[in-house]
Amino acid sequence: MSEHNSASDKYHERLRVPWWWWLAGAVATGVMGYEIQLSAHRASWSFAGYIVTAVLIAWLLWSMGRVQVRVTADGELVAHRARLPRSVIARGATVPATAKSAALGRQLDPAAYLVHRAWVKTMVLLVLDDPDDPTPYWLVSTRNPSALLAALEVPDAAAEAGLDK
Repeated sequence: MSEHNSASDKYHERLRVPWWWWLAGAVATGVMGYEIQLSAHRASWSFAGYIVTAVLIAWLLWSMGRVQVRVTADGELVAHRARLPRSVIARGATVPATAKSAALGRQLDPAAYLVHRAWVKTMVLLVLDDPDDPTPYWLVSTRNPSALLAALEVPDAAAEAGLDK
């Protein structure tokens, strides 16, 4: 894994899970740990169910929220493990929460590249102009689509058309 300096990035965002998921994870740990304790018939090691469950749930939530979206100082978009040079982006648009299901549903091109997190309500659509790449566009989850497009120096076609509401 390559190291990067997020201070030199034009844009940086980590797509963490909502805070209340951690609270729900704590409740689930208590319930599952108690069930394990009951099935262990009060054995001295029955508390281990709480520890194992807590570690598994914490790992799951941490791994779900470790995706990063950033724009490097030289204008390259890094979305999770993929990189997209600014030179191949033809145009971009904000995908509001109200249009997200349509963009990911019947309108979705199977060749599109997705970095989607269900708990992030908005996305950006980046249309590519690269004849050597079969990917027509990228859809990337972001909590601040206008800042991401501004960091890429791509005008927001949805805002210009008045469709970003």
